[in-house]
This record gives sequence, structure tokens and C-alpha cells, in this order.
Amino acid sequence: MSVAAIPALSHAQVTPEYYGSAGYGTTRADGADLGAIQGRLGAKLTPHFGVEGEVGVGVSDDKTYVAGAPVNVELKHQAAAYAVGFLPVTPQIDLLARAGYGTTKFKSSVAGLSASESQDSWNYGVGAQYKLDDRNGLRADWTKSEYTNSKADADTLAVSYVRKF
Repeated sequence: MSVAAIPALSHAQVTPEYYGSAGYGTTRADGADLGAIQGRLGAKLTPHFGVEGEVGVGVSDDKTYVAGAPVNVELKHQAAAYAVGFLPVTPQIDLLARAGYGTTKFKSSVAGLSASESQDSWNYGVGAQYKLDDRNGLRADWTKSEYTNSKADADTLAVSYVRKF
């Protein structure tokens, strides 16, 4: 490498791209289908790697049956942090994979009794993002949450609007 190439390399440094998203996710956990409004804030640090935080608030509960008794299940809220890998396929489409750690609070009620429970989880998933223009896009993804204090897990499918800042 020549000394003349060093200034060119210093200008090749990538500036992080910051983004936010808002969307809807449906989570299947222990036979219940639960809905949440989700928000994410992230930074795409390089064209292939970023980090993001996610929060969700439950908006749709479900009923399951345990030993024949109806149990109402609610997702109260969830939060997680992820490392995200991006694979640009075209200038408009990125595939993504993410892994991280999160927490989810559920509330269950049966026959007038109720209980709340928070579950920590290791999370991983895949998805795709389509850029409508330089600032706006759409994202769809799937995330698996494997809860640390039980054998339970959950699958979340989410669709969101993405805005680059």
C-alpha cells in the first residue's frame, strides 16, 4: 500500500445510519396469540452490522385452556437489545439477522384470580427490509424468544414502517 492511499482510506470511514421503526407484532406463546405495538431505535454502524433496541406494549390478548379451564393471557410489555447483521441484496433490499437478550411481562387470569410474570429470554431472528426511498422503508421479521427460566418459547412475526434519521 502506498502512502498516498492512506488519506483515501481515512475518508472511507462509514458514518452510522440511525433509524427508528413503528409496527405491529403478533406473538405466539404457550398456545396464545398476543399482539403488540412495537418501536425500535437502531444504528447501522457499517453496511453489514448494527445494534437496535426494541420495546413493545401489548394490545391484543387471547384465551387458552388449561385442564379445561379458560385462561386469559395478556402480553403487558416487552423490551430487548440486539446485534443486527445486514446483507444488502439490492440497493433497495436488505436481508437481516439479529440476536439479543430481552424481557417480557405476561399476565394470566382464570376464575377471578390473576398473576403477572416476567420472563427473560435469548432472542434470535431473521427478516428483510425494503427501502421505499432514502429515508423510508418497510420491514418484516420473525423472532424466536427462548425463555431462560422455563422450557417455554415464543415466536413473533412483525411488520413495521422504518424511518432513517
